[in-house]
This record gives sequence, C-alpha cells and structure tokens, in this order.
Amino acid sequence: QVQLVESGGGLVQPGGSLRLSCAASGNFYKIISMAWYRQSPGKERVLVARSTDGDVTNYGAALEGRCTISRDSAKNTVSLQMDTLKPEDTAVYYCNAIVQITPFKAPAPSWGQGTQVTVSP
Repeated sequence: QVQLVESGGGLVQPGGSLRLSCAASGNFYKIISMAWYRQSPGKERVLVARSTDGDVTNYGAALEGRCTISRDSAKNTVSLQMDTLKPEDTAVYYCNAIVQITPFKAPAPSWGQGTQVTVSP
C-alpha cells in the first residue's frame, strides 16, 4: 500500500558529493518518519539519517557530519545530501518510512528497493 522509490545513486569519485531522493506514494493515513539506511556487502543495514515529524533529525555514525537529510512532508519526499564521500561509503542505500496506513492501525516500516552508491576513483 506504500511504495518508496529511490533515485540518485551512482558512481562518484572519492571526495565527491551525491544526492539521493525518495518519494512515497500509495494509500496511507500518515507518514511518521522517513529515513535512509545503508548496507554494505557482508554487513548489517545501518541507519544513516532519519527525519521525524516536528523536524526532528538524527544521524547515524557512518556519515555523520558529511550528510544532510531533508524531508518535505507535504510531498512525502526525503532527500539525502552526501558530501566528502569515501570508498567505505560504497553501499546500497535504502529509503525507509514509518507509515500509518489508517488512523486505527499501528505504524509500520516500509522499504524502498535500494539504490547503489559506489565511491571509487
């Protein structure tokens, strides 16, 4: 009932920047938060950044200080600006949303399909 579509991944050189975007669509009552996670081969999926209602943001350790999350609640979109990228930032980046489908159901997570980010000379 909720679709998350990411865009903006690709190949970038070390020290470069990249901007990821995610748009939510479908039938739902409310989005509580939107976030970005990333997963490198052989590693767990970890939080990169989250934006919660009330413009509350928090950042994971991986890209803290080198990324900025921006959310447009009216458009149900979220973006992640990443700067000074390093080869170890190479991963699949996933959009996440905590969504309440109806006013009577508990919020639940939804995930996008992921977008590959590769940082390499």
